[in-house]
Amino acid sequence: MASTRIEGMRELIRTIRRLESLPQKCVTKAARKGANVALKAARKDAPVDTGDLKKGLKLTGERSRIRGKKVFQVTFNKNMNHLFVKLSKDGSKRYYYPASQEYGFMTRGGGYTPGYRFLRKSIDEHKSEIERTTVDVLASEIDKLR
Repeated sequence: MASTRIEGMRELIRTIRRLESLPQKCVTKAARKGANVALKAARKDAPVDTGDLKKGLKLTGERSRIRGKKVFQVTFNKNMNHLFVKLSKDGSKRYYYPASQEYGFMTRGGGYTPGYRFLRKSIDEHKSEIERTTVDVLASEIDKLR
């Protein structure tokens, strides 16, 4: 019976085991740097009415019990809801201004005004840059641990 030997297999196994014990702060830093690319793009593309949308964008980290996982979202700051929640002229209806700018809204005459989709575009148009930044930062953090 023929046997094969893979050179460097022991080193590969050691490297994988070291990655399992990668500190959470390395993963968090890499995920945050990647998400910052999307945040900057969203701020750049946000529609300018009063400038509140640009100021109101922030990164929110997901709380997870899974080690080695970190997810960030570009969201609107809850502390600025007093600027984002608008009332109709008669005060009977409330609407959330950022959602109407992202997804669109129905007009009084029954027509539809499409949204700008600036949050969606910030991720779609910069996907490769986000991935590259995340991988580069994670690789540099791994190299620092060696």
